[in-house]
Amino acid sequence: MPSHTLKQQLKVLTIPVFIEMALVMLLGAIDTVMLSRYSDNSVAAVGLDNQLISLVFLVYQFFSMGAAILCAQYIGAGLKKRLVQVVGMALTVNLFLGLAVSALLFFYAETLLQLMGLRPDLMGDALVYLRLTGALSFFQALSLTFSASLRSADKVVYPMVVTGIVNVLNILGNYALIFGRWGCPQMGVEGAAIATAASRAIAMVLLAVIHFKVHIPRFPLSYFRPIPWQELRNLLYIGIPAMSENISYCLSQVVITFFINQISNEALAARTYCHNMIMFVYLFCISITQGGDILVGHLVGQRRHQAAYVLGNYFFRWSMIITLTGSALLVLSGHSILRAFTDNQDIITMGFWVLVVDWFLEIGRTSNIFAGSTLRATGDTIYPFVVGIIFQWSIAVGLSYVIGIPLGYGLVGMWVGFALDENVRGVILLRRWRSGKWRTKGFVRKK
Repeated sequence: MPSHTLKQQLKVLTIPVFIEMALVMLLGAIDTVMLSRYSDNSVAAVGLDNQLISLVFLVYQFFSMGAAILCAQYIGAGLKKRLVQVVGMALTVNLFLGLAVSALLFFYAETLLQLMGLRPDLMGDALVYLRLTGALSFFQALSLTFSASLRSADKVVYPMVVTGIVNVLNILGNYALIFGRWGCPQMGVEGAAIATAASRAIAMVLLAVIHFKVHIPRFPLSYFRPIPWQELRNLLYIGIPAMSENISYCLSQVVITFFINQISNEALAARTYCHNMIMFVYLFCISITQGGDILVGHLVGQRRHQAAYVLGNYFFRWSMIITLTGSALLVLSGHSILRAFTDNQDIITMGFWVLVVDWFLEIGRTSNIFAGSTLRATGDTIYPFVVGIIFQWSIAVGLSYVIGIPLGYGLVGMWVGFALDENVRGVILLRRWRSGKWRTKGFVRKK
């Protein structure tokens, strides 16, 4: 078992991360819940947009994810200069990357939605939402980097507080602009987009101010002359496989959403409702893994590999127990929750059976979240990428398509394919973690 001190540190890190992640997920779910009072079609349109927005945010995590892993190991090893260098490089690259991607989303929104096979009756709402949230998405690129840097230094409370403030602002903005309250015009989907984009911009400003005050007060030019290419290479070594795996997953979800869109608007709406419910089931797994990986990174930086292994197994067990319990409760309350979203009986029935199948999916997803993320925290980045690419496309896309459309089992059948993908990948990645091959992958030895 991990030491008492490590357990206490894990608890201190996990609770703020849990609250922050809940609020981050709530920020996306708020649009769905409030738009469900507007129309099911608007929910379907925004749900499709959020597939692309999620993909974009994964691209932005390219450097912030690498920065978080490197920062944790450098903090453990006491390498302060390299810490400043890696955060500075991540912020610079993410700024330019964010501006380029934001321009792409604004100018080519309609083309992207057409490639996803969006139905013409949903195009109007989807186009408005994607252009507004996409054009300002570069704020999220910087927010993710500031947040990752703060978390790696155990300063997890600050991102949590900022996310809480932003959620309140988003709710108020949605209420005013979707429904036309407090003298504002009734703007529907466009109002939700404005409120969400503005909230993310405010979050970035707050995180930047906090980061400079409590973590890294300045980035001396002497640290970047000459350019620290080794830190950029380290970021690329972590970021490219991690980003590629996540982009592959998100692209596979875009293709899957294209298939679901061919079934019916009801299937697309049911998928959106269920996705927003299920996110909160695996929330604890994400939170304890993110908190635990900070400690794992510190331990790897100190060359304490056995302590990292024992700690990882400890928080994996707890994440599995709590996730499966939450999923079971969601199944039991599924009908009631779905009825709160919609009165369409087809959507309610379809969504309930999706939640049933999802209980089995969560076994694999919990294993994947833990093993994939923790292997990356140790520096073992290539293996999860290769496994992800192979099975996301062969099973999650290929098999789910066969079950759902040619065999005629629809959305529920496709969810069976998703469950098989998650469980197969989970078994493979857990074996990698238990093999101990990650013990030779740390970055502290690199000069």
